[in-house]
Amino acid sequence: MGHLSLEKKWLFPLAISSLICIFLLATSFNMGLISSVHTINSIFSMFPSPMPTNQTNPSLFAERKVGRLPQSPPPPNPAFMIPRFAYLVSGSKGDLEKLWRTLKAVYHPLNQYVVHLDLESPPTERLELASRVANESIFAEIGNVFMITKANMVTYRGPTMVANTLHACAILLKRSNDWDWFINLSASDYPLITQDDLLHTFSPLDRNLNFIEHTSKLGWKANKRAMPLMIDPGLYKTTKSDVFWVNPTRALPTAFKLFTGSAWMVLSRSFVEYLIWGWDNLPRTLLMYYTNFVSSPEGYFHTVICNEPEFAKTAVNHDLHYISWDVPPRQHPHALTINDTEKMIASGAAFARKFRQDNPVLDKIDQELLGRYDKESFTPGGWCSGKPKCTKVGNALKIKPGPGAKRLRRLTTKLTLAAKLGQDQCK
Repeated sequence: MGHLSLEKKWLFPLAISSLICIFLLATSFNMGLISSVHTINSIFSMFPSPMPTNQTNPSLFAERKVGRLPQSPPPPNPAFMIPRFAYLVSGSKGDLEKLWRTLKAVYHPLNQYVVHLDLESPPTERLELASRVANESIFAEIGNVFMITKANMVTYRGPTMVANTLHACAILLKRSNDWDWFINLSASDYPLITQDDLLHTFSPLDRNLNFIEHTSKLGWKANKRAMPLMIDPGLYKTTKSDVFWVNPTRALPTAFKLFTGSAWMVLSRSFVEYLIWGWDNLPRTLLMYYTNFVSSPEGYFHTVICNEPEFAKTAVNHDLHYISWDVPPRQHPHALTINDTEKMIASGAAFARKFRQDNPVLDKIDQELLGRYDKESFTPGGWCSGKPKCTKVGNALKIKPGPGAKRLRRLTTKLTLAAKLGQDQCK
């Protein structure tokens, strides 16, 4: 009887202990299960799953339309396809009217322009040009025409011509990031195509191409230009005088190879940046060398581009100009007249030189090639609006190419193919 009472005494504590153990065991099992499920889900989440574990994608149950094609990416913004040009239009004493006519003939709202009348020009001409630029309503509205008011002294055949070009390049780089090619023109140059033709033709081209006529075959220039040493008084005088020669002469360089060619070019922005920044010092070294070189504009840019492998492969051996030389060649090219019209058009070139002021051939080019109704008007294009035409800016991105685009396209296609194959390139 006592033994039975003892068993009953321990029965209640045993039951309580058993219940606590069962509770703890169950709790441990459930936590482990939850942890295990979380771990398994974490592992499976590393792999792609057709069905998310925590939500349902309604599109998986949506009926697909029969014949529906994958959505194509949106077309590129035309604003980024159309190139921009940065122009230098320069002149000297007596060139005001020619420069103004050329500027309005090559104007387009998408482009950038620097104009310069050198220090030989009388102050009245420079002030008149500044007044015209300021008072032209479209120039004021768009703000893309800049005049170098502090005129540079520029000596024909001297390095001051190169310095003036580099000055304009630096201004254009500072004023705008939105241009692709630099074009230098004189007041004696004139376009043979509209700016819409030019923009349209250059749209598919590689933006790194440089149209620069060049050759390493110096011929008579080795003895007459490369070896003599000359001084350009324009570097240190405020009055214009011709270059003069000093002794002794110098040997041809061995640190780099000389090239020569046309002083008129269409240069890529990347190459212009290299000329100004000169991160490997070649442009500055050659600039100092060409300081004493006769007609340095016909050698400096060409020697820089062909001695830098990165840019040599971008050189296209043409200046996109039509220039007629007398036979035998003289110091200056033949002045173009109406008799040269057919040859100019057949060349496919974008520009021609050299023209005398108000020669009848300019009126013919205006009417038949550019569509201008007088020399004071702008060359018509898709951007033109208002009455009379081109007195207001409409849609600047609207490009309306004409026959000039076809002529230039034929020329550039042939030239760029030759450059791509490495033919006639920096040789």
